[in-house]
Amino acid sequence: MGATRSSNARKRRKRRAVGIGAAIAGVLLVAAVGGWFAVDAMQRASSTPDPAASEPTPGPTTDAVTPTPEPLSPAEQLIADADDPNACAVSFTGDAIDIAPVLETQGKPYASLPLPSREGMVFAGWYDTAEDAAALSIPGRLNGADAVACDAQQRTVHAAWMSTADNDGAKTRVPILMYHQFTTKPEGESGWLRGNYAYIGDWEAHLKYISEQQFYLPTWPELSAFIDGRLFLPDHSVIITDDDADPTWLELAVPLVERYRVMTTSFVITSNGPGPELTPYVLKRSHTHDMHSAGADGQGRIVNWTHDEIVADLETSATVLGGAKEVIAYPFGHYNDAAKQAVADAGFEMARTIEPGYVSIGTDKLALPVVRVNYGMTVDDIKKAIG
Repeated sequence: MGATRSSNARKRRKRRAVGIGAAIAGVLLVAAVGGWFAVDAMQRASSTPDPAASEPTPGPTTDAVTPTPEPLSPAEQLIADADDPNACAVSFTGDAIDIAPVLETQGKPYASLPLPSREGMVFAGWYDTAEDAAALSIPGRLNGADAVACDAQQRTVHAAWMSTADNDGAKTRVPILMYHQFTTKPEGESGWLRGNYAYIGDWEAHLKYISEQQFYLPTWPELSAFIDGRLFLPDHSVIITDDDADPTWLELAVPLVERYRVMTTSFVITSNGPGPELTPYVLKRSHTHDMHSAGADGQGRIVNWTHDEIVADLETSATVLGGAKEVIAYPFGHYNDAAKQAVADAGFEMARTIEPGYVSIGTDKLALPVVRVNYGMTVDDIKKAIG
């Protein structure tokens, strides 16, 4: 029996040991599982991105800056405003020159070259380069007889000056050639107006000579300034004119003007209309409106009509020609002091006669002389007349 109790005691102690071991094992298992969860949670926490941490750290706030474009120069602004591929902004440079650029049209004669003034000096023209200006080179001198040429729609022209003494010392004389009608007959026309008809072959030879010899072709405003002593003109200048705008002028002579591009002036009797626009190298100026007829005494109407009638006629003529009032040609060359006064009162600056001679400093602007071109005058005759 005692043995039985001992055996039972041993069994109870063994069960208690097993229970204690199981309890300890359970505690260890719980601890292990809890540790695993803790470690896993820590790993998850470390591997899960923090939304706040993913945002970039804000720096100083700055607005986007748009570069300020460079302002256009006055010449560039002219071109931008014109929006014309043929526009050319002409700028001016030289001593005492402070002139804003002007807009010209490429391929057409200059229309807006100014004539500046300077105390104690005489303006000597605009030139293609500074070297041309210093040398007063005629081939490099530019005016309304030259076509505008530009590089990238811009160009600069250079001023030249000279002393009054040098201008006076040049003793320049400017011939104004006067033509009338033209003929294709080498032997000329017959009748009392035979002398008026220049042979077209001679006309072409004259133009070719003037072009090849690089004569300077003054504009009418330049001639006026020259007479006043404000502008130097070289003693290698010539002005070419034709009276009446006769059909032979339009049909035979003008095409050769266009070919040689030598500036001329056509004095138009505007009662017949303004005439066609055939080339920019022909300026149309007044030969009066309706005074190219004889008056009561057989002389021209301009020396017969009243002052007010003359003024009204000339104003009408200017209107037909678009307002040009630089110069007129007296019909038949007839004029007197009353006619000169009426011309001035009508707003015209100059008037051309048929009297022989050359224009010099101080010439009467309302009595400009001419070199008359008659039938049969050759190039040699023109050389003698104009140099």
